[in-house]
Amino acid sequence: MNTTPRRRPLHGAESEEAERPGLAALLPPPPVPGLSPDRELLLKEALLHKADLPEPPGSLAPRASRLHASRRLVLRVMAPAAACALAVCGIVAANLADTPGHQAPAAPGDDAARTPEAARLLGRIALAAAAQKQPAVRADQFVYIESKVAYAAQSAAGSSPALAPPVHTRQVWLSADGSRPGLLREEGRQDTPLGADDTPVYALDGPGATPRPTTLRKDPSISDPTHQYVASLPTDPVALLKLIRGETRGQGRSPGSDPDQRAFAAIGDLLAETWAPPQVSAALYKAAAKIPGVTVVPSAADATGREGIAVARTTHGRQTQWVFDRSTYAFLGERTVLTEAGEAGPAGTVVGTSAVLTKTAVDRAGEAPAGHG
Repeated sequence: MNTTPRRRPLHGAESEEAERPGLAALLPPPPVPGLSPDRELLLKEALLHKADLPEPPGSLAPRASRLHASRRLVLRVMAPAAACALAVCGIVAANLADTPGHQAPAAPGDDAARTPEAARLLGRIALAAAAQKQPAVRADQFVYIESKVAYAAQSAAGSSPALAPPVHTRQVWLSADGSRPGLLREEGRQDTPLGADDTPVYALDGPGATPRPTTLRKDPSISDPTHQYVASLPTDPVALLKLIRGETRGQGRSPGSDPDQRAFAAIGDLLAETWAPPQVSAALYKAAAKIPGVTVVPSAADATGREGIAVARTTHGRQTQWVFDRSTYAFLGERTVLTEAGEAGPAGTVVGTSAVLTKTAVDRAGEAPAGHG
């Protein structure tokens, strides 16, 4: 039996006013403004994409924690309007940070938000390089590098290139400690001794360059390295970039080249035609990430047609590209592309290309490594 005392009935406006609070309590709460189905789907896809991004270098957060965090974020989509607004703001900022040319405002200490696309890619490439296993090279050995190359020769004025030769094989043997003459063997040319004790000796100014006679024997440097010199380079990227800038200061690698481009080109030469130890290779990539103007080219191919992703820098109408495997981040080769039409050709013309096929150590100059005929 219900013992709740019954209210005395009221009449007219007084009755309606008295009953309104009670009736309101029986109604369901008003609906919270939500997202449209399309907007909610985009929101969820962005959250899942963000949760699946690779950890930035140095992060120690386990994958389980990331998945747990992603579940918490997905639940926020179904929360009331205030929580939805906060989640949407966070996701829009994350998407902008991942879009080339856009940067989300960085929170204090948030390095990932401040890192441009090229620096993030070079960071992943550096991690892959540092994880590589490489045998030690003895001082009495030679570093052997085999590649496919095609570089257009330029006129004396440095403007219009001659007809680029077909892609051909290039083999280089470089004395690990610089104490013995090396060798350059290129299809269609005579063998050239490199760094011999006799005079004149020949030097290479970069991958694909024609050997240059010289009677001056110099100590190893960034521009004329031995394997031992490369192995001794700093593994701190700041110190390494400072050394590279210092040693390339004043060098005119090409008409109108700037200091940043000289540093970028010097690092590219070391990547293409030396066999740096893993930690040095990683430092070279991290140093390159600190050079202004470095960008990402989503699709590029090396001299053999291997397609990958490229890190590039453009100056004075030319873009230098380093091509990497998309999956392993291995260095595939490089190429130079005209970005402006001129006497050298229309924009898009490839005036230089290479593909690194083999890097190893052998005991004698001219000796092919095992399995290479």
